[in-house]
Amino acid sequence: MLRKDEAKSVDPATLSMLEKATREGISTAFERAEQMSPCPIGADGTCCAFCAMGPCRVPLPRGREETAKENKRRRGVCGATVETIAARNFVRKIAAGTASHGDHGRVMAKLFLDIAKGKAPAYKIKDEQKLLQLALDLGVTIGDRSNEEIAVDLGELLCKEFGKQEGELLLLKRAPLKRQELWRKWGIAPRGIDIEVVESMHRTNMGTDQDYKDLLNFGAKVALADGWGGSMIGTEIQDIIFGTPAPILNQINLGVLKEDEVNIILHGHEPQLAETMAVVCQDPKMIDYAKTKGANGINLAGMCCTANEMLMRHGVPNAGNFLQQELAIVTGALEAMVVDVQCIMQGLADTASCYHTKLITTDARGKIQDATHMQFDEHNAYESAKAIIRVAIDNYVNRGEKVRIPTQKADMIAGFSHETINYLLGGMFRASYRPLNDNIINGRIRGVAGVVGCNNPRTTHDAGNLAMVRELIKNDVLVLQTGCLAMASGKAGLMVPEAAEFAGDGLRSVCEAVGIPPVLHVGACIDNSRLLIAATAMVKDGGLGDDLSDLPVVGAAPEWMSEKALAIGQYFVASGVFTVFGTTWPTTGSKEVSEFLFKEMEQMYGGMWAFEPNPVKAAHLMIERIDQNRKALGIDTARERVLYDMEMRRELEAV
Repeated sequence: MLRKDEAKSVDPATLSMLEKATREGISTAFERAEQMSPCPIGADGTCCAFCAMGPCRVPLPRGREETAKENKRRRGVCGATVETIAARNFVRKIAAGTASHGDHGRVMAKLFLDIAKGKAPAYKIKDEQKLLQLALDLGVTIGDRSNEEIAVDLGELLCKEFGKQEGELLLLKRAPLKRQELWRKWGIAPRGIDIEVVESMHRTNMGTDQDYKDLLNFGAKVALADGWGGSMIGTEIQDIIFGTPAPILNQINLGVLKEDEVNIILHGHEPQLAETMAVVCQDPKMIDYAKTKGANGINLAGMCCTANEMLMRHGVPNAGNFLQQELAIVTGALEAMVVDVQCIMQGLADTASCYHTKLITTDARGKIQDATHMQFDEHNAYESAKAIIRVAIDNYVNRGEKVRIPTQKADMIAGFSHETINYLLGGMFRASYRPLNDNIINGRIRGVAGVVGCNNPRTTHDAGNLAMVRELIKNDVLVLQTGCLAMASGKAGLMVPEAAEFAGDGLRSVCEAVGIPPVLHVGACIDNSRLLIAATAMVKDGGLGDDLSDLPVVGAAPEWMSEKALAIGQYFVASGVFTVFGTTWPTTGSKEVSEFLFKEMEQMYGGMWAFEPNPVKAAHLMIERIDQNRKALGIDTARERVLYDMEMRRELEAV
C-alpha cells in the first residue's frame, strides 16, 4: 500500500512539491521507493555476487531462530560462509565510501598544487594561518619562504599520501597518542589512502580473505584512511584555498528560488566550481545579460553538500537536501541544475525533460545520459563558469506556465569550523576548548553528538533527524551536524541562537551565554573530519580522559543511504566513538558479524556500532553511552559549588 504524501516528509515545501509532481505525472525518488521494495537478501548482506558461480543467496530463515545446523548449510558455491559473505559486502561498502572521499581529496590536493605553482589563477591561498599551521604539523620548512613555496612542498607531500605504499598516513599524528598506539596494536594504522582501498577489493575477491573478523578489522583500516586521510586532506586544503568557514546567516529550503530571476542550482560535492560560480554570478556584465532576457538578476542556490560549501563560505542560499533535488526542478522555476559528483540522481534527467530546466554535468567522472556536458576547467575557471551561466540565462525565456515556488524558507547559521568553535569559546588570545570541557565537567552540557548523513526515502524525509536532534538537545547534548542532516535541522529552525529555547536548562544557559545555537552546522559530509579534530582538542585540553573513547561524545546517522556514510561511521567507531545508525543495517543476515560490530569492536577500539531505526530510542542509546562515559570519568554527579574561606584554602595548599 502506497504511503500518503504526509508520511513521506515532515518538510512542508517537500510535501507541496510532491503534490505538484503527482498532479503533473512526474516520477520522483519518493514514488520509486514506494513501487520498488528493497531486496531482503541484499539488504541484510547475505547475497554474494563477487564471482560468476553466483550470485549466491544465503538468507536467514524467516520468522524463527536459526539452528546451528542450518547456519552451517548457509554457504555459497565456493563454501563461503554467511559470515564471510556479510563481512565482504560490508567492507566493500566502506571501500567505496573511502574511495569517494579519497578521490575528492585527491582532486583538491592536485588543485592546491596547481594554485601554488600559478597554474590556476582564479584561485589563491585565502587562509595563510591554516597553511602555516598545516605545514608545521607535517614538518614542511617555513623560514622566510613565500606562501607559494611552502604550498608547493605541502601540496607535493599531501599528493603522495594517496599513493604511499608503506609507513603511516601523516595526519594520524593528530590523534591522541593513546589512540595512535591502539591503531598500531591492532595493525589498522593506514599506510596510504589508495593502497587500503585496493587491498580491500583484493581481500574481498573470491578465494582470498575468508575470516570475517579479519575482514572487518581491515575495513576499519580502510575507513581510517578516509577520516584521517582523504577527508581530512580535502577539508584542510579547501579551508586554505577557499577560506576557513566562520558563522554566516542565510536561508534554506525551496522558497529561496525566485520567480523573476534566473535560478541556478549547484549540486554535488566539488567546491571549486561553486567558488567560481558564486563570484561570476555577481559580475555586473552577467547580471546585465540576464536582464536582456527579461530577468531581474541571477539567483544562485545550492543543493546537497555543494550547498553547505557555498552557504558557509559565501552566504549563498541553500535550496535543500538530497531528497529535494528532483523537487527543485518540479517548481518549474529552475533554469539550470549544474552538477558534478556524488549523490546526484539519474532521475534528474527524466524530471528535467518534463520542464525547461537544463541539466548540466561538469565533471568527466560524473556524466549522465541525456544531460548536457560542459566540462569545468579549473585552469580556466572563470570562462568555464561564464559559459555555464550563459546557458542558464538563455534558458530563462523558455520558462513555462507550470511555475510554483513554495513559500517555505528558514534562517540558519552555518560555518562552525573547529577554528571558529575554538575562538567562540576562548576568544582571540585564549582560544581553546577549555570552556566546553568545563561545562561538560560541571554538567551543564551532558555531552556532544555528531548527527550526520543523508536522507533515505525508505523512511520519512527529515523526520528521523529532527526527532533525534530534538531529543538530544532537550537532554543537554550539544549537537554538531554535517551534510544533508545539517540542512534538515536548518529548515526546522534549529540552527539559530533562538533555538536554545528547545534545549535543556544547562545547554540553554551555555548557548545563551556564548550566543550560539544548540545545533551547530560544521560543514559538508567530507567535513566530518572536523569532528575528529574537535574531539581531539577536547582530549588535549584535559579533564575528560586521555583518548577519544573516554569522551562523552557519540555519533549517529539516522537517515543514511550512501556507502560514504558507512565509511564515516566506521572511522568514528575505529577512533573510539559509539555510533548508531537508523533506517536499515547491512549485516542483519549474520548474527556473528553483527555481534562483532556491535560488541567485540568495543573491546578492541573503545567504540562500537549500534543499529536502532527508532530515532528517539536511538537518541537514548546515545545518552546512555554519554552517561556511561561521564560515570567512568567521575563527572556523573552534580558537584556542589563551595565557597572556600581562607582556612579551607590553607588546607588545600598543605595537601
